[in-house]
This record gives sequence, structure tokens and C-alpha cells, in this order.
Amino acid sequence: MRIDPKLRRTKMVEEQIVARGVVDKTVLDAMRKIPRHLFVQDALADRAYTDSALPIGEGQTISQPFIVAYMSELLQIKPGHKILEIGTGSGYQAAVLGEMGADVFSIERIRKLFIAARTLLFELRYFNINLKLDDGTMGWPDEAPYDRIIVTAGGPEIPQYLVDQLADNGRMVIPVGGQKRKQQLILVTKEDGKVTETDMGGCSFVDLVGKQGW
Repeated sequence: MRIDPKLRRTKMVEEQIVARGVVDKTVLDAMRKIPRHLFVQDALADRAYTDSALPIGEGQTISQPFIVAYMSELLQIKPGHKILEIGTGSGYQAAVLGEMGADVFSIERIRKLFIAARTLLFELRYFNINLKLDDGTMGWPDEAPYDRIIVTAGGPEIPQYLVDQLADNGRMVIPVGGQKRKQQLILVTKEDGKVTETDMGGCSFVDLVGKQGW
């Protein structure tokens, strides 16, 4: 007999996320609610709540639950925050941010993933999530500035154009590193025009691809 997805989500949050130190209630509540199994391929639905990244097609992945929760907590999101996401992928991270009450602007460069994510997020009634099919490495300058920015693919450095799109008192979380799928997660804060970078530990993301040549 299959275990109820709601029970699996509860177990995922307690054993994979709370147990590793994530305490932000809005993050935990969002991840208890969102049906993660809908954001993966049907053949992998039974693995949706396991402690691992999973392929979603087109050489891309959905991040493991812990890294989604950890990055979301680092952003310190408040309802009404305007958030830029680089790399929509399956749409799961955007759903978490939307569930937390943010207005999300998310960019995906792969048409197939963009269409699938747009369809699913609409079906789940996340009307506070705006999607764009475009080169994510350039950001979304027409909608800037953003209170928060999250990048879900890795590059060799923190791009200045994203820092420029970050509002004062803003926060950005971005994987940075020269080796494929081996990066450091960097928290960028901007306060009174001063930019500070903090290494939050190792991570593994697909490469960010676009005009910037990452």
C-alpha cells in the first residue's frame, strides 16, 4: 500500500530538513504543503520525497529537499517580497517561495521545462509566480530591483549585473565555483550600498548557461 503523500512530506520535513537545523516556520510549512511528487517525472514520483536531487529532463535536476529549504531560509523571506529566481526548472523552488507569500519572477531558458512548470504552477493556483522564457544569466532588469535573488545553477563568479538588480537591504543566494556540479553556496547581502559575501558551504548544481558564457 502506498503511503499518503502528505505523510511522506511530513516525514521528509522532519527527517531531512528540521533534523539538519532549518527552523524557519514559513519554509517548513510550505514544504509540508507542496506536492513535490507533481514536480518530478511520473516514473520518479515514488522518489520525490527522498533525500536526493532527481532528473527532470533536458539535463536538469530538481534539488534535494534540504538544499531547497536551506536556500529559502537563507533568503529570510517576508510576505510581499519581490524575488528573482534564475532557473525555474521544475518550478518547485518557485512554488516554495510563492507559498511563503513572495511575488516571484522566475526565468527558464529551456522551453520544454518552462511550459511544464508554467502549466503546473497555474494548476496549483500560484498566481503570484511570474515566469519568463529567456536567458537567465542576464537577470530580469525590467522588473528590478528585487528584495531577494536566488540562483539555482552554478557559475564561476557572482555576476555584477545581478548584484545591480538587488535592492538595498537585499539578499542573494548563489552557487559559485569553477568545477562542474561542485560549488560553494554564497550568501550576498547589500546594505547601504555595501556588498558582503559569505560562504555558506559546499553544494552541487548544474551549470548556468547563457550569454554571459558561464
